[in-house]
Amino acid sequence: MQILIDGLSGDVKIISALNHYIGMKHIEESMFPEFGYMIYILGGIIGFGLLTSLVNRRFMLVSFAGLLIAAGAAALVDFYLWGYDYGHNLDPTAAIIIPGMSYQPPLIGTKVLLNFTAFSGPDIGAWIFLLVGLATITLSVLEIFKYGKAKKN
Repeated sequence: MQILIDGLSGDVKIISALNHYIGMKHIEESMFPEFGYMIYILGGIIGFGLLTSLVNRRFMLVSFAGLLIAAGAAALVDFYLWGYDYGHNLDPTAAIIIPGMSYQPPLIGTKVLLNFTAFSGPDIGAWIFLLVGLATITLSVLEIFKYGKAKKN
């Protein structure tokens, strides 16, 4: 299953049906209100990045780096909270109940849930976001510490 910026793809129905046996909710796009506004948030981030390159000022670069860090952290927290709710709030009348067992999918990485191995990892969009973030943070640090000292001399 893939979680895209505006919807789900892959074997969603099969995964949802299997998860339902252990009491998890059926996976539906309506569970993700983020699909309705995420494209605008990403568009705003890209727009701010372009504005940063046009203005060409240190404060804009540092602001953009901060925005990327905050957006990345918010996305991870949001996904973690969704996964926690999905894996812990189980139907007490499910076909298979194992007392004390929760089925929270991994935030990033691999986790064995009963006889299934769940994997969660970034796709191309997240890798691009990460690379842009690392480049922006690196440029911010260089600008502040290395080039900032050269301007004073």
